[in-house]
Amino acid sequence: MPVDELRYDKMVEEALRGVVRDALTLAAEQGLPGDHHFYVTFRTHQSGVVLPDHVKARHPDEMTIVLQHQYWDLEVNHDQFSVTLSFSGKSERLVIPFDAVTGFADPSAKFGLQFQAIPGDGDDGDEEYGDDDGDEPAPPPDAAAPKPDADGDGKVVTLDRFRKK
Repeated sequence: MPVDELRYDKMVEEALRGVVRDALTLAAEQGLPGDHHFYVTFRTHQSGVVLPDHVKARHPDEMTIVLQHQYWDLEVNHDQFSVTLSFSGKSERLVIPFDAVTGFADPSAKFGLQFQAIPGDGDDGDEEYGDDDGDEPAPPPDAAAPKPDADGDGKVVTLDRFRKK
């Protein structure tokens, strides 16, 4: 089947999801070094996402999880990652496909990525931020992509310039 156009937006998006995959793989294999910790924001309604019903009821569209001190059994493969987190004192297993991830940040490195819905990918673009278990406040919507500091050395990558208008 001939290709009508090269979808650079999708290519760049997949390459940047590889950064998230690599960071999570290192954390799964070696733990988080130093002060590194991750905020991962994802669409809870995306196909392939596995969440306990009570969590999905609280976060029907999107939520942010924090991987820092209390996470267990982080497993990463090419298409998704899974992790056990505590919700109201109960351990629960989450499965999150990488294509459901809308934001990734490592505040200790002043690094963040935001992923937007690409037209034609079947996403409705709903955005609603939540926390992982009510014990810690949710980061603000811009926490998934920290703003550069006064020195301008914050590293934020957005894909808007590559998208068709």
